Amino acid sequence: MEESRIIKMINNNPNIISTIENPTDEMKLLAIKKDGLTLEYIENPTIEMQELALENNIRAIKYIDEPTEDMMLKAVNSGWSLLEYIKNPTEKVVEIAINQAGWAIKHAKNPSERLQLLAVRKNYDSIKFIKEPYESVQKEAVKISYDALRYIKMPSFNIQLEAIKSNEAAIGLIYGLDKSKKLELLKANILVIKYIAREIDKDELEEVLKDVLSREDVEEKYVRDFLNCSIIDRNSSNIQMDKIIFIHKYGSKKAKKIAVDEKLKMI
Repeated sequence: MEESRIIKMINNNPNIISTIENPTDEMKLLAIKKDGLTLEYIENPTIEMQELALENNIRAIKYIDEPTEDMMLKAVNSGWSLLEYIKNPTEKVVEIAINQAGWAIKHAKNPSERLQLLAVRKNYDSIKFIKEPYESVQKEAVKISYDALRYIKMPSFNIQLEAIKSNEAAIGLIYGLDKSKKLELLKANILVIKYIAREIDKDELEEVLKDVLSREDVEEKYVRDFLNCSIIDRNSSNIQMDKIIFIHKYGSKKAKKIAVDEKLKMI
């Protein structure tokens, strides 16, 4: 078949390149210029052909076996999902993709701790795409949203405590809790009492509160949450307690100072 006729055929339908034996570079370049995805049918394409294919259709990256880093960057800068088609991305390429969406981590093999942290900070639920997340990554994810706990296969109790600190509702995602662990959760977040008030007696609660409120490094949020918790109150139908008197009796200087400030707000 005459070369001029083949050129005309390619010009009309670039995919015809897949049926042509030993096409010339001119034919290859024409096909790629018309449709970058025809790179799939071209054996041993030159750098020029690869770059031309990417210019025409960035998804042609999937047909480049060993793209340069510049090619990789060009691809992920146009869309993080294209990381899926890059066989051996550099750390920089993966980072660019993750900066767009944390979920890009699913296309990274054995991502570093730094990349994992970057991913969950971008989208906390991207932790579900990390096979063995570092403990620091798990901690970061549940601090952002306790809901991340549902995506961690075997969280340690320390991670569960971090989730509880983030939001007391995390208790709904923690299973197999015995009494001692429930008391530990109360030490992390007093508002857990909303979910376990019937399981904890007043003496047990007081021991928890004495332990936490007596600390000089007690968190301000803990003290204020305790003071504003309606389940624990002088007139409560659940657990009756004069919280101001309790802090005056057992609280640290810091706890007492916060209590005074909170009381003034109520006046």
